[in-house]
Amino acid sequence: MILFQKIKKIFKRFGPGVITGAADDDPAGIATYSQAGAQFGYQQLWTTIYLLPLMISVQEACARIGAVTGKGLAAVIRENYSKTTLYLLVSLVLIANILNIGADIGAMAAAAKLVIPLPFVVLTLLFTASILILEIFTSYHLYSRVLKWLTLALFSYPLTLIIVKQPWLELIKSTIIPHFELNYTFLFIITGVMGTTISPYLFFWQASQEVEEEKNHHLFNSGQPKIGLGFIKNLRFDNALGMIFSSFTAWCIIVVASTVLYKNGLNDIHSAADAAKALEPLVNSFPNSGFWAKSLFAVGVVGLGFLAIPVLSGSAAYAFTEALSWRQGFNLKLRRAHGFYGVITIATLIGLLINFIGIDPIKALIYTAVINGLVAIPLIFFIQKIAANHKIMGEYSSRSLSKLTLWLTFLTMTIAGLCLLLSLFGIIG
Repeated sequence: MILFQKIKKIFKRFGPGVITGAADDDPAGIATYSQAGAQFGYQQLWTTIYLLPLMISVQEACARIGAVTGKGLAAVIRENYSKTTLYLLVSLVLIANILNIGADIGAMAAAAKLVIPLPFVVLTLLFTASILILEIFTSYHLYSRVLKWLTLALFSYPLTLIIVKQPWLELIKSTIIPHFELNYTFLFIITGVMGTTISPYLFFWQASQEVEEEKNHHLFNSGQPKIGLGFIKNLRFDNALGMIFSSFTAWCIIVVASTVLYKNGLNDIHSAADAAKALEPLVNSFPNSGFWAKSLFAVGVVGLGFLAIPVLSGSAAYAFTEALSWRQGFNLKLRRAHGFYGVITIATLIGLLINFIGIDPIKALIYTAVINGLVAIPLIFFIQKIAANHKIMGEYSSRSLSKLTLWLTFLTMTIAGLCLLLSLFGIIG
């Protein structure tokens, strides 16, 4: 009981950064990191360390933009750039998010089907209905508390990492020394890793959630947020903590998939059952360990799906309604924000329908991660421009380190995307 109370006290301090970091390791993240480990062993392990500062810088900039302006990312873009730019960026986010929602719903159903004897269609409908009810008919306070507790689903991979005997010297070497190959398969997966680590939906989500937090704590005065350096320091700490947690979990997933799957000859994940085998060492001492591994995997994927899909549909709703100057926010009841909750509902239902066109749910997750990697490129460019704009951000505009890291993130994502496209057309590799 004392331990539970301590955990509860720590969770109360968690803000949008921790929720965002946990949502980053959604079912698409699990599938992509697992595929990276199963297909290439430890060769892409270095990405989790080298992408961490880039991930922190982008999400910190988004959080700072939301906190300082008191507006979501789309609203800031609307006020400072052309309608063409606004509609293009919002359209890219809507497309990527809807595809991701569909893939996540399918993955949740495929994972649950491993242990629950219900048809795939029934499970997708049950999960979709549950998520919509949670989003639309619960208060923001309760909703954010639920999201925080769902982050616990990620601990199954670090636990498996501890139990399985690891070649630690090889892990350290692979984590520190980058390995790169100029062939389509390697570039496809590494672009997916980047896309599921630095994801467009998280940009819009975190900026808007900082605004929600300010409203929740009554920090607005005459329509403007009243914050100080202390608030920004807490924001940065919360953001860094969430991103470190996310990257560590990604590192654990790649290691576990490499050790358990790659080294045992399972080099391509075709189904949820294949991915679930990575967790078998955690439950080997139990009778019927295969069943328990599937159960653990199902709980993790379903839990993270419940965490990620509201973030995906919520960020789509923030982007769309901010672009049109509609009322938005989970702090508002349904009757006061019909458009906001309407976008959430429509985006989720379209995502649901994607599962009925015959796409394999596990493969769909990896493809959506790659799409996210490509969509992130133009968004990062504008995030850097906004965060560094003294006219918009005032005394909280980006300093030299933030500017440098954001430009480095933009260049890294751009080069990876170009290499993938050149490889696709046979120009390289």
